[in-house]
Amino acid sequence: MFDFTGKVVLVTGSSRGIGRVVAEEFAACGARVAVHYHSNRTAAEATLAALPGGPHLLVSGDVADAAAVAAMVEAVVAEAGRIDILVNNAAIYEDHPLAEVDYDTWTASWRRVIDTNVIGAANASYCAARHMIRQGGGRIVNVSSRGAFRGEPTGPAYGASKAALNAMSQSLAKHLAPFNISVGVVAPGFVETDMAREALTGQSGVDIRAQSPFNRVARPAEVAYAVLFLASERAEFMTGAIIDVNGASYLRT
Repeated sequence: MFDFTGKVVLVTGSSRGIGRVVAEEFAACGARVAVHYHSNRTAAEATLAALPGGPHLLVSGDVADAAAVAAMVEAVVAEAGRIDILVNNAAIYEDHPLAEVDYDTWTASWRRVIDTNVIGAANASYCAARHMIRQGGGRIVNVSSRGAFRGEPTGPAYGASKAALNAMSQSLAKHLAPFNISVGVVAPGFVETDMAREALTGQSGVDIRAQSPFNRVARPAEVAYAVLFLASERAEFMTGAIIDVNGASYLRT
């Protein structure tokens, strides 16, 4: 359905979950994929080994570390010769309900989440876009969340980080369009991943699935499809768009 033959794609946080499936789908469509991980090298190597085609590559680094982000992007360009598509998928979620945590816990949680989910994505976008400008164009797709719109009561830093990611994406979409770089956003709700397994177990899972009229949560492949669509050639004029993938569990106007 999509053809990414000859394209080099960096997917942050692609050792497992949504990122892994995004990497697999790009590889299946002919792309050369850079699988990124922070600490779980074993999982990243398993993802790399499962990708069709290739040769693909492995890069590591903490996206909250500006120097590590720059090194990650440069490693991709050094090995693959270019970078055509960046998918900012790496993110963290932390519970820190205001009425229940002390001030140090509150401030530390905000810093970790914002550094990873917003500043990390901003820095990766900067480093990748500078190469894309020299190459004559590219694509950036950011993975956000419905939490940016409906709120995250026990994880407000996460909700705020995803709202900031949306705003950043739209700002970059306007700035980078003259350089033939489009920027899009995919905003999932709950997705069937290892990270969500506990929340989707028992009565909590029943309640979460009932939020959608489909009575289920998203499959990783459904999120990946939206990412690949925004990265495709024909979606260029959708730059700045935010695609919801939440099964009508939250409808925004």
